[in-house]
Amino acid sequence: MQNFFLSERTAQDIDRRVAKILRDMGNPQPPLRLEEVRHLLELDLGWYSSADDGILRETLHRLTMAGKQILDRPGLLLDAVKKFSLKALWQPDRKRILLDAELPPLKQRWGEAHEIGHSILDWHEPMTHGDQKQTLSYTCHQQLEAEANFAAGRLTFLRDRFTEELFSSPLTLDSVKTLSKSFGNTITSGLWRTVESLDAPGFAMISQYPRSYSQTDGELVRYFIQSRRFSREFTGVTASRLFECLASFCRPGNGPLGSSEITLRDNNGTEHVFFIECLFNRYDALTLATYVRARTPLVSALSPATMQPRRLLH
Repeated sequence: MQNFFLSERTAQDIDRRVAKILRDMGNPQPPLRLEEVRHLLELDLGWYSSADDGILRETLHRLTMAGKQILDRPGLLLDAVKKFSLKALWQPDRKRILLDAELPPLKQRWGEAHEIGHSILDWHEPMTHGDQKQTLSYTCHQQLEAEANFAAGRLTFLRDRFTEELFSSPLTLDSVKTLSKSFGNTITSGLWRTVESLDAPGFAMISQYPRSYSQTDGELVRYFIQSRRFSREFTGVTASRLFECLASFCRPGNGPLGSSEITLRDNNGTEHVFFIECLFNRYDALTLATYVRARTPLVSALSPATMQPRRLLH
């Protein structure tokens, strides 16, 4: 799945809302305490278990019995959680966030931040009720989720503070990992923020381990995250092709798997060099590629004086 870019107007609107929250909190230091955000916004937090159908049903029953029925058809929510493996939910009528207790703590944090993102975007509320008159189109759903993710990223990474600190020194996968941890977030979410903030072409991937897969293993690349310039200028470069490059330099094992330079051709046929590095965190292979330079070709031409071939640099 590729990342979805918001319009500048929408991004600015969301950022203003996030800026007000952080300002009202006194511009906190990292890591941001989400319980304080919920307290400011008067949001409740509840839990359910995707691994226990009985607990999930009981949770939904309590929600429908706690003062008023929050859904015309609560069974729709149960079906959605089970069918789509939902890990977090936002219920606007009760101002309540529900998290799956089976999630690891850092993923719970992101799920909570994502649902806070939904809660501060008032145009999302009509789309988050269980009694929708029609199913959301894929494009509309993608737009809503991208907006909530953007809000969550701007919130948990304290707007531009993360990238300002990150870009103040050479950008590496290790620096993304270290700084993401200091902000209380996963390296995966840090990679998203990093690449989407790049002015130059660049990309990241969340994929399977590059040295032990087959074409029957399902989706090899789960997320293909591109900077705006990369998405515009390298439309012919596919995630599957980039994944195949990893096996050429990645060593076996966990942790850092290796690094290399690769050459990619842009839409105009010009070749560009990227520095690519990969690590494996026992669950996913995480890849970051940053722009190095345009590759200067060596072109053969005839010297007017000698009519003999010579090498010219362009």
